[in-house]
This record gives sequence, C-alpha cells and structure tokens, in this order.
Amino acid sequence: MNNNSVISLPIVTPNTIQRRHPTWIKARIPGGRNYTELKNLMRDLQLHTVCEEAKCPNIGECWNSRTATFMILGDVCTRRCMFCAVKKGNPNGNIDTDEPRRIGEAVGYLKLNHVVITSVNRDDLSDGGAAVFAQCISEARKNRPTCTVEVLIPDLEGNWDALEVIIQAQPEILNHNTETVQRLYRRVRPYANYQQSLNLLQQGKEMDPKILTKSGLMVGLGETVIELLETMQDIRNTGCDILTIGQYLSPSSRHLPIQRYYTPEEFNELKEAGFDMGFRHVESGPLVRSSYHAKEQAQLSLLK
Repeated sequence: MNNNSVISLPIVTPNTIQRRHPTWIKARIPGGRNYTELKNLMRDLQLHTVCEEAKCPNIGECWNSRTATFMILGDVCTRRCMFCAVKKGNPNGNIDTDEPRRIGEAVGYLKLNHVVITSVNRDDLSDGGAAVFAQCISEARKNRPTCTVEVLIPDLEGNWDALEVIIQAQPEILNHNTETVQRLYRRVRPYANYQQSLNLLQQGKEMDPKILTKSGLMVGLGETVIELLETMQDIRNTGCDILTIGQYLSPSSRHLPIQRYYTPEEFNELKEAGFDMGFRHVESGPLVRSSYHAKEQAQLSLLK
C-alpha cells in the first residue's frame, strides 16, 4: 500500500451504532498470581495505575506479565474528556512529594526492563507536573539502571519550558496521545487542542532528535476514513516514530457512545497504512491501548 491508497473502511454514520461488543472484543479476566502480587504492591506503596483508573480491558494480560502503567500526580484529573473513566475534579495544587521515590521502589522490586509513567492532567500546576515526571524518571533509573523509560504526558497547556524539563530527564520514549481526529476534538476532548497536541510531538523531537516520540488514536467515535488517514499523516509529519490505534470502548452510559466497531482486518489495514507513512512501529488492534505491549514496541523501535 502506498501513501495515496484508500483503505476499505466504510464511512461512519450515527446509524451504525451497535449495542453489544462483537466476538473479537475479548479481554482476559483479571486474576492469577502475578496479578494479585502486583495489585498488592500498588496498594502497599499507595500508587495509582492507569490500568485500574481508566478501566483498561488489558489489565489481566498486562499485570500477569508483570507490566503496568504508573499514573502519577494523584487520581483526579482537571480535564473533562468525554471518553475517559478517570475521576474529574480540582486537586487544589496538592502534590505527593514522596511519590517519585515509591515509583522507583516499585520499578526496582518488579525488576522492570521498561516502565511507562503517565499522569492525570494537572492544569492546576504551573508546569503541569513536569518536575514530578522528571523526578520519577530519575528514581526509576536509580533503582533499575537498565530500565528504559516511557512517559505518556498531557499537553502541558502548550508550556514548552515544562516540556523541556521532561526532555532533559532523558526518557527513551516521549508519548502524547492525539486521541481522535480534529473535527471531533470539541466533543471528545473539549479542553484540549488538536494542533497543540501535534506541536508537542514536534517540539519534543526538536528538543532531542534522538528521543522516540509516540502517539495514539482511538477509533469508532464517528470519524471518517479520510479523516483518520489525514490524522495519521499529521502525526507522522511531526516526526513521530510510534503509533498505536485501538477501538474506543465506552466506560459507562455517561460517556460517549461507540459509533462503530472496526474489525481486526480493518485494524490490519490501518497498520499497513501507518507503516507506508513511515512510522517505525504501528500497534493496531481492537484492544490496543497506548501502553499495550509498550516494552515490545520500545525494543523494536530502539533497534531500528
């Protein structure tokens, strides 16, 4: 497939809404020794994970593989995105100053080779939490020097000085999710800006050309194929190296409804289209989330 190819996904309309998950949407039921051990560790160290807070369908698989995405800066988000299950509210500037140390302790205890650190949006902080991200990177490296670090960061409200604080801590992968196409931003991400997300990816690459940049998209929110391909190309034009594409699954009846389910074959076509655009790696599938198989993505991309 070349860059001008049009893949065979139908245009989405509200009439395509389905009420039951199709047969290919199957997640492992959480359980097992590793799952229980990891859950207990998070409780003992008073740490949050996006796996739990965002009700990720892959929590059973990932935790049994002893991988998790740590969520720092609390569990209350200052944004009100219509796709996300994380609690919303005002953290009032509160920061747990001991959290980076506990993150490092968990990374060392689990003997992680790759760690993903993300956060809620903290628009109540002048730097959006950038300094805490940098401290967490440092603590992870202190406790596990061989561990590669991926940070999945908010848009920092376009504060590039704050972004530079994170870049200077030298994570191997800088991840920021674009989430959806530009037309749907006001409905899906009412307090975010499409161009600002693209600018963040580009700024990160310009600040450190060696850093791997990464972004993710959800599908099934009402986008058209043309919009989706254009968004993928916009992301690639920032110099982004890694792209993840997954099916949107509504966390509750209070969140945006699913407009359409993409088939596994359609996800494969999107993956092929992404590789044709020049991404180093594309992870595309019904249950793919930004941190799904993150360790494998990092290993493959760092080798190229």
